[in-house]
Amino acid sequence: MNIATVLKNEIARVARKEVRSETQQLKKSVVHYRAEIAALKRRVAELERAVKRGGKAQGKPAVVAEASEKPQRMTFSASGLAAQRKKLGLSANEMGALVGVTGQSIYKWEQGKAKPRAAQLMTLRAMRGLGKKAIAARLAELAAG
Repeated sequence: MNIATVLKNEIARVARKEVRSETQQLKKSVVHYRAEIAALKRRVAELERAVKRGGKAQGKPAVVAEASEKPQRMTFSASGLAAQRKKLGLSANEMGALVGVTGQSIYKWEQGKAKPRAAQLMTLRAMRGLGKKAIAARLAELAAG
């Protein structure tokens, strides 16, 4: 074998090894940035849908939590929703009007056939602290407006 060929092959091998180690960090960064971009795209799409819904309904949800709040771990209990609705003496349509959905959605949630979205969960959570008088006042507002 020619010494020049061996030397050339060894230099190429070491160069590939160095390039691989340098590009590894770049690959990790690219993966991280792509995940961030995907999350931002999902957030933008969600906000655009909210704007479209907001334009159609104009203030439909009863209690709107601030978007700047950090999301909390929210659990949903179908029986808890049914108990809350019964305690407040509301029909499914009335409860739906307060949350910003239809009465049919409320029934499906109570039966466990569907689950509310995060924004609706936040509205339901905010309604927990309200009494019958506050709920009645909010329903009157919705009926008048």
